[in-house]
Amino acid sequence: MDNKILELKNEIETKLADISDLAELDHARVSYLGKKGSITSLLKGMKDLAADQKKAFGADVNKLKAFASELIENKTNELKEKQIELEIKAMPKFDISSPANLKTGSYHPITLVQRQCETVFKSMGFTVEDYAEVVTDYECFEAVNIPKHHPARDMQDTYYLENGQLLKSQTSAAQNAILRKYGPALINDGVPIKAIFPGRCFRNEATDACHENTFFQMEGMMVDKDISISNLIYFMKTMLSEVFRKDIKVRLRPGFFPFVEPGFELDISCLICGGTGCPSCKHSGWLELCPCGMIHPNVLREGGIDPDEYTGFAFGLGLTRLAMMKYEIKDIRDLNGGSLKSLSQFIDDEE
Repeated sequence: MDNKILELKNEIETKLADISDLAELDHARVSYLGKKGSITSLLKGMKDLAADQKKAFGADVNKLKAFASELIENKTNELKEKQIELEIKAMPKFDISSPANLKTGSYHPITLVQRQCETVFKSMGFTVEDYAEVVTDYECFEAVNIPKHHPARDMQDTYYLENGQLLKSQTSAAQNAILRKYGPALINDGVPIKAIFPGRCFRNEATDACHENTFFQMEGMMVDKDISISNLIYFMKTMLSEVFRKDIKVRLRPGFFPFVEPGFELDISCLICGGTGCPSCKHSGWLELCPCGMIHPNVLREGGIDPDEYTGFAFGLGLTRLAMMKYEIKDIRDLNGGSLKSLSQFIDDEE
């Protein structure tokens, strides 16, 4: 049996020395170390050995297995390094002394607006959070007071996946996670929850000048003792005046959203038509920008916050519509259309 181990060890060394391809190396790994590999097969012969020989033979096989694993790992690293060297050599040569073209592109208008909003909110003590685009039904609906079969679900034509998850139809899907993440600091240390979480949302919408099936929102919330609607209005007006560099005419009107009570729609006067009416604002002179309100007690409770002791506000800012207003983009479809001629004209006025 010892001769078989030695023969197999020599075979492995010879075989691996001749391999020059990662795919071939992986095939060799399976043939030696796999469940039906040569080294594993050696153990089948142990049944024919005497009891006092089995222990020593098993140890020798394990040493061979460790030897082969190390050899294969070293060979893998060697081949990967050679592959990188070949890729570097194949790269086109360029003259590093040639002048750089600094005007090679520009940021998307939604990216510009999002960064401006993040800067403003961070200056007011808000943290910026990130969240997944594929979420569970609980995160998107049940955790924000929209139970199964609730009629409010009809307001959002949701893309469901075969595994039961869905493409988030609203950034509110992150609310529960944020409450649970920062709730202990609020309860134990008295530090208020102040967070924004921008993200991409998806709905099965019929597209027109002001509707798209893929759009961007920025959810925000603040939770502490004695929070009121006045706090919400202050933060929103401050953000809008900073982004647009001027005072913006806004209005609050009642709106139904299961996760807030009371709920409001925050509209801004259409900056494209000056309030006279156009396709972008459905000829109303106003553009719906920000569903908002006081966080529903059920949402706070689900997030581990006592609604009898704490209150808070939440808002869902439409970054896509905000970009349309700031840059006077008349058709929302231009933002996802991929037209470089249209999108390359925007520059970051922060720089």
